[in-house]
Amino acid sequence: MYPHHREREQPIFSARAHVFQIDPATKRNWIPASKHAVTVSFFYDANRNVYRIISVGGTKAIINCTVTPSMTFTKTSQKFGQWADSRANTVYGLGFATEQQLHQFSEKFKEVKDAARLAREKSQDKELANTALTIAAPQFSQDLSDELQSPPVMCVNGPEDKLFRSQSADITLSSEKERIKKMLSEGSICEMNLEAELFTLQDSNSKLVAALHEANANVEQWKKQLAAYQEETERLREQVADLEAHGGQGPSDLLKDELTQSLEELEALLKAKDEEIHILQSKKAEYHEMEHDRDEAIHRLREMEMRNSELERRIQNTEQNLSNSLEERDRMDSEIQRAIEILDIKIFDLNDLRQSLFKLIDK
Repeated sequence: MYPHHREREQPIFSARAHVFQIDPATKRNWIPASKHAVTVSFFYDANRNVYRIISVGGTKAIINCTVTPSMTFTKTSQKFGQWADSRANTVYGLGFATEQQLHQFSEKFKEVKDAARLAREKSQDKELANTALTIAAPQFSQDLSDELQSPPVMCVNGPEDKLFRSQSADITLSSEKERIKKMLSEGSICEMNLEAELFTLQDSNSKLVAALHEANANVEQWKKQLAAYQEETERLREQVADLEAHGGQGPSDLLKDELTQSLEELEALLKAKDEEIHILQSKKAEYHEMEHDRDEAIHRLREMEMRNSELERRIQNTEQNLSNSLEERDRMDSEIQRAIEILDIKIFDLNDLRQSLFKLIDK
């Protein structure tokens, strides 16, 4: 992939993580980009002074993102983080095996982002000044032209106050709608974070379940081995006791030492098996704790879905109120227009009456 670029790029940091991308249809759910954990690396191009994040799964590039100063890596849980790539129009998510790996990647992301910002400021210092001067002149001319071409405001005493109030209500409803939409988007982000955390818990849960199944499958075998070792130990002890009782009539002292050594080895093996059993029991307790965390995350996710439903209902009510206000404003506009027409007719009649009076006075 991009051989001429990779020749001049050098890796500066690598980590193993599960890669996800945001669903382009819903913008809420995560889609796994790799079946297993893959290597995610930071590369630096010294010729172009550019930093990139690259991850390859099989024969295709899962991540090919150029780091910009505007990017921000956000930790959404203890082992999950995400950042947005505006050029690719997507959001990347990384699930790490440990919290320490997530912290190391976050610190490196911040370091690379600061380096990219310093490089851009250094290379574009003069260009930014010239660009600012070039943009300022036409913008000022456009603002002046818009101001000169804006139509005058026609005021009519009476209905003008109602029109102003209607427009104020329209602005208030629009700001309320924007505020509720912002709350809904924040709720969606929280829901995405909960889904990512739930996925991490499910991943850890599946690993613990597999380990427990394997341990349970081996427990019976270990118990049988343990019983066989105990029987062998008792038999060897009896032989040792018998040798001690008969003195020189039994086997030699060398055989006695070998039996004693075998007995000690079996006792050490029994002790090791007991420790393994204690470790498995502790893992079982940890598995129950993970199940509790998963149930709690599912409960929080359901509460968030209920909250989103409530926010959607409030948005629908706000849109209905806004539609009613727009209809009321249109009706007020038509009434004002009729009032203006009536005033024009009255003014015309008064003008005719004044001319008639002037004619009578002249006679």
